[in-house]
Amino acid sequence: MEPRSSGLQRLVREVAKFGAVGGAGVLVNLGVFNLVRHVSDLPVVRASIIATVVAIAFNYVGFRYWTYRDRDKGGRTRELTLFLMFSAIGLVIENGVLFLATYGFGWDSPLQSNIFKFLGIGVATLFRFWSYRTWVFRTMPAREAVARAESILEQESRKPAPQQRVP
Repeated sequence: MEPRSSGLQRLVREVAKFGAVGGAGVLVNLGVFNLVRHVSDLPVVRASIIATVVAIAFNYVGFRYWTYRDRDKGGRTRELTLFLMFSAIGLVIENGVLFLATYGFGWDSPLQSNIFKFLGIGVATLFRFWSYRTWVFRTMPAREAVARAESILEQESRKPAPQQRVP
């Protein structure tokens, strides 16, 4: 039963770290959103997209260097490409909720915008957690590493032993 509990403990730690970085990202997202709305005349969804992009950059640094620092670091170009692709899908989910509330139902007060921005972040977070852990920040390929090590050991055992000279 211990392997299951250690796997569960790892998942709980991962969710906690993801939540900590994500929580800070939500604060960045909502802060930038309200700042842009306050200092500019941009429409609500455009202000939200700017805030989401800033939060995506913030979150990548937190996820890569804290939440998933023990994950496979090979292929950073691939990792960043996938992160941006899944983040863009999350951006559409997040801002789609805000768009629907604002332009579909006419809910455009600052309070309503913040509520639906927050709701959109929540829905998109579920997608992001699944996609980041499944595709972007993958676990180290343990099976491949073990198989590679075993094949090296097997090759070494097949080599003839060096001849020792007896004086």
